Amino acid sequence: MADNMKSPTILPKSDGASEVTTTQGLYGVPDRLRTGLSNVKDQIKDSHPLEFTEMNYTKNQQALDMRMLRNTQGLHAPLRLQMECAVTSKIQRLPCLPSSMIALDTLMGSDDSIGFEDILGAPGDLETMGDIHSIMERKHGF
Repeated sequence: MADNMKSPTILPKSDGASEVTTTQGLYGVPDRLRTGLSNVKDQIKDSHPLEFTEMNYTKNQQALDMRMLRNTQGLHAPLRLQMECAVTSKIQRLPCLPSSMIALDTLMGSDDSIGFEDILGAPGDLETMGDIHSIMERKHGF
């Protein structure tokens, strides 16, 4: 065994025997066939300063809108808007059918903007459709 290799790791096989493998190759390069490709996101220790801001942009914008609405129209306006949003968020179709949530988008003012979630990952684009009866039974705990 070469001096620059790491110590071997003993991994159990499914038949009860053990197999000796190394995570590093002969020249200190990771063995990608045995360990798989590394994830760059796991190697990054610190996040970018704007990452937190971008993740919470909509929440911060809604809080700013509520503060501005309270300052201009009084306390009743943001409370009423929050109540209407809570009610309209519960209006949906059956679990196996996609809901557009157009009433909630209209109340929040996001009905005229196109985002990432509008294009990719729409439930209507799925290749398979679930069984309506089994989905409703699972939802209601039968």
